Amino acid sequence: MSPTPDRTVNDLQQTIADLKRQLAESNAERDEALGREAASTEVLQVINSSPGNLAPVFEAMLDKALQLCGAAFGILHTIDGERSHIAAHRGVSPAFAEFLTGRPHEVSATGPGLIGRLLRGERVTHGDAAESEGYRSGAPIARALVELEGGRSVLAVPLCKDDALLGAFVIYRREVRPFTDRQIALLQNFAAQAVIAMENARLITETREALEQQTVTAEVLGVINSSPGDLAPVFDAMLEKTLRLCEAAHGNFLTYNGAVFHPRRAAVCRVRATARSAAASRGRSTRALGARRGNAPPHRRPGGRGLSR
Repeated sequence: MSPTPDRTVNDLQQTIADLKRQLAESNAERDEALGREAASTEVLQVINSSPGNLAPVFEAMLDKALQLCGAAFGILHTIDGERSHIAAHRGVSPAFAEFLTGRPHEVSATGPGLIGRLLRGERVTHGDAAESEGYRSGAPIARALVELEGGRSVLAVPLCKDDALLGAFVIYRREVRPFTDRQIALLQNFAAQAVIAMENARLITETREALEQQTVTAEVLGVINSSPGDLAPVFDAMLEKTLRLCEAAHGNFLTYNGAVFHPRRAAVCRVRATARSAAASRGRSTRALGARRGNAPPHRRPGGRGLSR
């Protein structure tokens, strides 16, 4: 028995509707893939144009992550030991931004908040911020996210190298609208790129410091070779190079005769160090010969006399 004309028409209409739906889905997937490719290309361009400088890289990554994941608000944390620092943020209210950037925030693997959960090894934290354990237990960032910012659907993924947590991407919406599996995967991809950028920056910084130390050593050896028997220019060169490497403003060079320290050289080096570079050089400055910030304290041998004048 052949199908009726009406049934045939209905089947054709259903087939056309299915084809249109499949075409729309294919177009959406194509557009999304093109968007991901374009975003990755732009981020790589920022990385290449800013070797060793992570600030513009983090900002570009956060911008693209929000755009592709359909969120208007985001934060990029970096973790330094037991503290969280805000490396970048987008769209947040002034009150929440002030709370975030006013000081580092202590974090712990035993904490109930997002960072605590990531420190315990979770690879994705996703849900309603107002219903989270961190908010219910009074974790400061979790409460501020809800009460100052109005955050609801929140997604956090870690920046991990091996087993170490280096930071976290946190994006959120001010309405309850969960993120899709595809959006979660996108944010994880950006997190992986951020870890690569951080590792590249570390290697570039270490290489630059090693080259600078080798250059300084060669310059001091040149002064020694050109001033046989004359220690004054050698001491001057050593002190000046030490101040430069350690980004210290003042320094003294002293000799010790077994009982008393004798000041041989004093120098002032006008260096404007950033907080980050000062922190990075802190380990070196403790080993540097006579270099320090501010006025030199009295140098005494235990049980002995002070400086000779």
